[in-house]
Amino acid sequence: MTNLESIARKITTILFAQQSLASAGFIAAATLNSIVGKELSGHSSWAGVPSAVYLLAGAFAAFMWGYVFDAIGRRGGLTVGLSIGVLGSGIAFYAIMIHSFPVFLGGMILMGVTNSAVQLGRFAAAEVNRPEHRGRAISNVVIGGTVGSVIGPFVAGPAGALVKPFTGDELAGVYLVCMILFAIAAVVVFFGLRPDPREIGKEVAAKFPEAVTGSGEVRSVREILRQPAAQVAVISMVLGQMVMVLVMVITSLHMRDHDHMLGDISIVISAHTVGMYAFSIISGRLSDQWGRGQVIMVGAATLVIACVAATISPDVLPLGVALFLLGLGWNFCYVGGSTLLADQLSPLERSRTQGFSDLMVGSASAVGSLSSGFIFAALGYNTMAFVSAAFAVIPLIFASIWTLKLGRKK
Repeated sequence: MTNLESIARKITTILFAQQSLASAGFIAAATLNSIVGKELSGHSSWAGVPSAVYLLAGAFAAFMWGYVFDAIGRRGGLTVGLSIGVLGSGIAFYAIMIHSFPVFLGGMILMGVTNSAVQLGRFAAAEVNRPEHRGRAISNVVIGGTVGSVIGPFVAGPAGALVKPFTGDELAGVYLVCMILFAIAAVVVFFGLRPDPREIGKEVAAKFPEAVTGSGEVRSVREILRQPAAQVAVISMVLGQMVMVLVMVITSLHMRDHDHMLGDISIVISAHTVGMYAFSIISGRLSDQWGRGQVIMVGAATLVIACVAATISPDVLPLGVALFLLGLGWNFCYVGGSTLLADQLSPLERSRTQGFSDLMVGSASAVGSLSSGFIFAALGYNTMAFVSAAFAVIPLIFASIWTLKLGRKK
């Protein structure tokens, strides 16, 4: 093993650790955000607002993080981002104690800013690994969410019981857990992410110049997104995320309305997050072996099936299977799209373009989250799921056309 490969392995391991810790916090909060939104606002139609605010804040922050990561490095950017999350989750915890919806939204804004920084960590893993291992590297970071999928949803009950005597509301416990997990992740990144992936990425690009796209000049984001491959990558991530959020965000409230306990809700959300993260190791390898387009096509088709399956029954088992498939389809679109986008970029184009891509992904997520509450309140859960299935068809069509054209050129 060369020195660069050894460093890449270490960096990927640290990024996996921070992804595991942070995702446990984010997933724990996601389990209850819609329920907290309804209780603090007093309206079912506002249930999706906290997640929408969280996602929208993350979307706009993503573009900013691209510049921050370039200015102070990946290690500095991630450490600052996680520290902001500590503050945001503390504010959310306090907001539930005083029963303030506006203050809770303030906490959601800061947590969204943190999430956008954490998500960019997958690209840090891609840039330190050689081109043929990029899909695997991204999946090795994303799979850290498996830890969160196991731990996150199930902390809701115990954490709530622990803090209820002090806060008067069991929903506050989750946000205290988030604060602790973000703090640990910040320490792990600050002390463990050395050398900075930004510098190693430059060495990898110099050693494998065939990985660099273009003439050597730094292209604008607009120029990059004119490429069909970049368009397919962004569309798959944006719409894959929006479809997943539309259904996932409101499922907790849907189950609560059918008199399910927090334990049942946790089981379904856990099944969903296992689908999102546990198979990353497979999607990354398939992305490297089959090709990016084929993986995106499988992911989009799985999203369509999941959305339709979610309408079958409000019982735990059918919803658990549907939400598992929803997470799996998202994973294939996300890993395949992230890898395809990374293929198109030179070192100096990465942070800006990937930040802009995550801005678009986050914006679509926010629209999906905000829409889910209003669609759910006005038309019901099943209509929302069918609308989501229609959106999932779009990346399937784009990826299929691009893959066919690519095959003809070969």
